[in-house]
Amino acid sequence: MKDKLIVIGASGHGKVVADIAIKMNKWKRIVFLDDDESVKACMGLQVIGKTGDAFAHKDKADFFVGIGNKAVRKKIQEKLMEEGLNVISLIHPNVVIGTDVDIGVGTAVMAGVVINSSTKIGKGCIVNTSSSIDHDNVIEDYAHISPGSRTAGNVRVGNGTWLGIGSVVSNNVKICSGCKIGAGAVVVNDITEPGTYIGVPVRRIYR
Repeated sequence: MKDKLIVIGASGHGKVVADIAIKMNKWKRIVFLDDDESVKACMGLQVIGKTGDAFAHKDKADFFVGIGNKAVRKKIQEKLMEEGLNVISLIHPNVVIGTDVDIGVGTAVMAGVVINSSTKIGKGCIVNTSSSIDHDNVIEDYAHISPGSRTAGNVRVGNGTWLGIGSVVSNNVKICSGCKIGAGAVVVNDITEPGTYIGVPVRRIYR
């Protein structure tokens, strides 16, 4: 771990993850990189350059990609890791994490989250405010578990899938990669085809 943390992205998601980093109290200095040249500071923290400048700080800082868009987040994080930069996870102090839980690099775990035992969270995920993930779940890379979402035991959420705010996934359910689950939706059976799903129980509305 380095003395400095660089957060890439100085907008909404970047603010939240920087706040987590502040509360973790592990870095002497936290700064941003952002491609919008008009942004000079965020939350009182300095913006010191653009995304491409990260590589000049390779040996001087830890890194976190604070960008909500999964495709952009994945592209940047994978490039940083490929070039050997130290991408870290950020976990709010006010979370409950069970035994035998694995959390991948580049994943943010927000305030009020509960992750129960023997669950694996992939890299680059967002586990958002007050969501809960029960035992023996697998949340694959770059998935987004929105605020207030709930997954029961033995659930699998595929790569890049997004669970909307307040959604519920029943036990022993598998959701394939590339899905969007709408706000307040309830998933009671496996989803095997990518698409957008809404309702109680869910139905697919877009491929």
